[in-house]
Parts: sequence; structure tokens; C-alpha cells
Amino acid sequence: MAWLTLLLSGFIGRCQSSRGEETNASDRRPNVLVAICDDQSYPHASAYGYTAVSTPAFDRVAATGVRFDTAITPSPGCSPMRAAFLTGRPIWQIGPAGTHASSFPTHLQVFPELLRQSGYHVGSTGKGWGPGRHDGWPDNPAGKVYNKRKQKSPSGISDKDYAANFEDFLAERKQNQPFCFWYGGHETHRGYQQGIGRKNGINVTAEQLPPFLPDAPEIRSDVADYLYEIQWFDDHLGRMMEKLEAIGELENTMIVVTSDNGMPFPRAKANLYEYGIHMPLAITWPVRIPAGQSIDTPVSLIDVTRTIVDAASIDPGQCESMTGTSLLGAMTGAEPANLPTAAFSGRERHSSSRFNSLSYPCRCVRDSRFLYIRNFKPERWPAGTPQKFSSATYDRDGRLIVSERGPEHGGYHDIDNGPTLVWMIDHRDDPNVRPLFDAAVAKRPAEELYDVVTDPQCLNNLVGDDDFAAVHQRLSKQLSSHLAATGDLRQTDPSAADVWESYPRFSPLRWFATPDWAKQNPEAIPDMPWLEQRRPKAKGSEQPQ
Repeated sequence: MAWLTLLLSGFIGRCQSSRGEETNASDRRPNVLVAICDDQSYPHASAYGYTAVSTPAFDRVAATGVRFDTAITPSPGCSPMRAAFLTGRPIWQIGPAGTHASSFPTHLQVFPELLRQSGYHVGSTGKGWGPGRHDGWPDNPAGKVYNKRKQKSPSGISDKDYAANFEDFLAERKQNQPFCFWYGGHETHRGYQQGIGRKNGINVTAEQLPPFLPDAPEIRSDVADYLYEIQWFDDHLGRMMEKLEAIGELENTMIVVTSDNGMPFPRAKANLYEYGIHMPLAITWPVRIPAGQSIDTPVSLIDVTRTIVDAASIDPGQCESMTGTSLLGAMTGAEPANLPTAAFSGRERHSSSRFNSLSYPCRCVRDSRFLYIRNFKPERWPAGTPQKFSSATYDRDGRLIVSERGPEHGGYHDIDNGPTLVWMIDHRDDPNVRPLFDAAVAKRPAEELYDVVTDPQCLNNLVGDDDFAAVHQRLSKQLSSHLAATGDLRQTDPSAADVWESYPRFSPLRWFATPDWAKQNPEAIPDMPWLEQRRPKAKGSEQPQ
């Protein structure tokens, strides 16, 4: 009779007071705790058998609910992914919010606001939606911010006491009021305190390195530092769960733990390869979801958005813009598992590492075995132009001012700077390193196809292989059909798709130290008319395309 329980709970939830003042605890809608790590790839959690890291909180969520083994992010970059997740829509449907560091239009519907309107107490800590501007919103689209509580932390790690801020949030809710809280860790985003992983007992072996990275002590140490920050994030989640258990709310809280995009290493973050789009994901709701489950079918994180509003008994008529499929029935067993057979992802701009902040537009489809990628501008550098100019600024008369930021590497700024990228650049002529370096930064073909079961590092492109011609044709058609059905201009009207490159950028540029908004709003800085100076020229730099 599980289906009857689901039906009744949904009916009761919709009949509850819009102020959330339920009196019968057994009839209450679930609390929602969303925990999003910043830049963590699958399979870097101990619940997946990855022994170099310890994630007891993630493991507890997975053990008491569902561990997802093929969760796909809607975009491999933080700002567009968070916008897609908040709205439950692919990046190509949400205008400037679907690219990096632009704006979040007020007409877009987000799940925290839907829950707030239905009586939920809503808030967030750490990194909500961003970077970018959300003018016109009363708070960050992820919810009212609770960031006052601080703690002593190592360099490179936020001093926000996320768990303490969660307690402040809980102290403000009404009795029996359901809550929705967004915990956005700033970890594992770079930079890292070099060596902190090893100092804390994390030792990465050659076998534990992603296969697309060279094996070198510097790179092992860099990965260990990344894993240490995963553990920092996980520790705060554990403290939040302990608080919920202490106040008797853990059983009726849906906890979602995932990441926005992949690890900040070459060929991972900002790429549509496995380590860029394949995310850790675990969901628990003990009173409704049976423990100890795993789901290997590809699901999108925008399916999770739909699941949250479904669990909160939001009227489906209010969620018509959301394109995902609710996972609730599959997790509770209340209805047959009607899961998608594939998930889709895409990206436009990530950094500003190309002339005029041009994007590197690409889309992909991922089924249970294969990953098909379409690169719409293969003539551009996928990881950013090989040469940058951010170390040079100019005065009002156009005279060069030497940067005070110190020496930096020469380019590829769609890859976050760090020891691994620097080491690979320095050793790029080593015959053992060159193929991996080129795989990360060299120009790519218009189409790519990978068997992610045998080649999770995505280094063997199967396009042109007769044995996989039928797979190539099937997935190419599937991607085209999906993009057309969901209104992606890259598919339906390529001449109009340049609108993506017209969206303003509101974070520091890699071409200049000043943000785009300053150049577009000179009245805001009247004493700096020289911001519109011409860009410096350098031999070997990428020209507009």
C-alpha cells in the first residue's frame, strides 16, 4: 500500500496551512537540506569505495537512503549549474543565468522560493548562486543568507562556520514549520594550502589519481589537498546531521548531498568529460525512503530539483517550467521506477580566457555506457587561449603598469590555476606528459564519443570507429532531438546563439583586472574613463573568431 501512503501524504501536504503551522508531526512535509560541494568529482567519496578520502556524513546519507552512481550535472561550472539546479531547467532555457558570472533574472522561478511561498522557512549559508549579480532579488536565489558565525580555518578554506550558521537558521523558524536550507561549501574550490592533505594523513597513490593526470609527487600532493577540503565540507554536513538528530528532525528531513561540477584540475571542471559532469549524489529521507539503495541509471541534478518540490507537495501547476523527472517514486517504491535513460549537460562561457570573453559552447548526452559530446566552436581553444594578459594593466594614458600579482602561468584559464596545471605546463615536452597535456588544452574535434565503462578518463575518441558507428548515430540524433525539443538556440537557430556572448560578465576578467560591469557602467566609476582602452596585443594570442 506504499502508493496509498504517497497519495495521502501529498494530499495532506497540499491542505496544510500556507504558514507551515502543522500540528500533527506524522502529517508534516519534509524538511529539506541541500548540501553542495564546490568542485567535487565522482567517485571521490568513501561510499563509492574511494579509499583515499573519508566522508562519513556522505556515507551516512547514502546508507540511510539512496546512493546514485550516475548523477550528471546540468553544467560543469558553478554559476550555470547552480542556476539550472535552482530553476530545474537546462542552462539554455534560463538566459544569462545559464552562463558563468552573469545575472539571474527575477522572472526565473526557483525551488527555495516555491517552498517559502508554501510555508517553508528558507535560508542558506556559504556559496549560494554565484558568481554573478542577482539584482532585484531580496536575497540570494538560494535563500536568505546566514553567514555571521565564523571559525578559525586553514588558509585556502572559508572561515564560515557553516554548521553554526545552520543552527542560527533553525533558531528562527516557527514551531513545527518545515524548513529548506542550502549549505553551499566554498570547498573544494581552489586555492588550497599546499601540503595540507599530506599533513593530515591523506596519501594518494598512483592508482588513486585520475588517469588523465600524470603521476608526479606534486600532483599527488595537489589531489591530497583537494581531498582534504572534501573532508572539511563533509565534517560540517556531519555536524548539521547531528543537530537535526538532537532536535528530533533527522528522520523527517530530505538531505541531498552533491557537487556543482568536477574537480578543479585539467580535463575535469569546465569540461563535459566524466570528471567534469559526473557528480557524487546521495539522498535520504528516513521516514519515506528505504535505506541501503543504489541507482545506477543516469539522472540529472535537475531531476533532483523536481524531486524536492514533489516531496514538498508543491502544486504541479506551479512547477510547469521545470523539465526534470521526479525521482521520488523510484526512491520510495511508491510507483514503478520511471527513470530517464540518459542525462544531458552543456556549457557556454566559463572563464574569460578567450578574446572578448568568447565562450566554448558544447553539449552532451550521457547514457549508461556512452558519452557523446558536440563542440559547436571547435576552432576555439577549449581550455582557454594559451596566452593571457591579466598580469598587465594600463594607466589613463595607456602606459603599462606592471602587475603586483606576481608571476603566473601563461594561459589555459578555463583550468583553475594550481600546482597540477603549472607542473603540466612546465613538463609539457616530456613524451609521457605531452599526450595528457594536449588532451587537456589542445583544440578538439566537433564530435567526441567515449565508452565511459572502459574509458572513464575519456581519452579514446570513438568517432570514426566503424564498430561504434551505430552508437554515434544514435546519440547524435538523441542529442539533436533533445536540444530542439527544449529550445536550445545552438540547435534550433545557430545564427541567434551568439546571444550567449552578449551577456555581461560580473566577475574579474582574465584579460584585465577590472570586471565587465565597470566597463559597461562607466558612470559608476567616473574617474576611470580609460577602462575602455584597447586590449594589449601579444604574439601568439588568439584572435576573435
